[in-house]
Amino acid sequence: MLARVRSKWTWLAAGLLLVPLMLVPFVSALSPYTGLMIFIGIYTMVTVGLCLLMGYSGQVSLGQAAFFGIGAYFSAILSKTYDVNPWLAMLIGAAATGAFAYVIGFPVFRLRGNYLAMATLGLGVIVHILFRQLGQYTGGPDGMAGIPYLSVGGFAFDTPFRRYFLIWGFCLATLLISQNIVNSRTGRALRAIHGSETAAESLGINVSLYKVRIFVLSAVFSSLAGSLFVHHLRFVSPQPFDFMASVVIVVMAVTGGLASVWGAIFGAATIRILGDEILPRLENLDALKAWHVDYLNIIIYALLLILVMIFMPQGLFLGLKDAIGRWQPKLSRKGAAP
Repeated sequence: MLARVRSKWTWLAAGLLLVPLMLVPFVSALSPYTGLMIFIGIYTMVTVGLCLLMGYSGQVSLGQAAFFGIGAYFSAILSKTYDVNPWLAMLIGAAATGAFAYVIGFPVFRLRGNYLAMATLGLGVIVHILFRQLGQYTGGPDGMAGIPYLSVGGFAFDTPFRRYFLIWGFCLATLLISQNIVNSRTGRALRAIHGSETAAESLGINVSLYKVRIFVLSAVFSSLAGSLFVHHLRFVSPQPFDFMASVVIVVMAVTGGLASVWGAIFGAATIRILGDEILPRLENLDALKAWHVDYLNIIIYALLLILVMIFMPQGLFLGLKDAIGRWQPKLSRKGAAP
């Protein structure tokens, strides 16, 4: 009974946080933050895939930005250079990214621990170099502009207001799919693998296949997010998909909670708000003007990680959930007191 009450309070708190976010475009005072919310939705899709991979199956990945970029460049090149329908370009990009992840997944996941982390890091670096060097297709360091908007018939998603609901529709669908996976037989198998691969194998779980499958799914989520990213900006360059981008995605996952699907929203929102709203203001302070912007970002993200790991090691979402669970009985006793 107590667990049921705690769950009710948890989802009530989550709703109180999420509902205002979904109403952002309709409130005149908040409408300037529509663009920020769009990026939060996009990065939530990337982050939730990493949460499934790292938080539930226990597999380290430091190259998630590579799949983000592959989806982005497939959509950009096919829709702009070859006049492919943007929706079809998005699907082709997701399929190609998933196939690429499947092919490299089996050899990569023969590695464990630090070796796996280094392999995924190297993958991300190689893909980023290819984005820069294949200039005849990607536009090189200068990037590509003029990417078409997504559209349905004569209805184009050519305003931030329209793209807001499109992207958050994709985002919520991704979260619901991930939640269903976590609560399914596959989710139980992933948690068993995280606990002990040897024990999971003894129970008849095909460890290699499950790890590759969740790797492919996380890559597809990232690819779809990358496609939405470029059709929103109508521009793509290698910079958003470098090694630092992969690190930021990991920070998002850890901040929100690796073992929490819905924590991806909290992690992505925290880091994007820091990066887009708070850090630019800190850079203008006289005491910090001597600091290089990249160094300042790294320091702030590192401090955030330290604070989260000390005070909320399960991430913001589960940390808030536990806090509400502790406060609720106290509030109930106070309300019942004569």
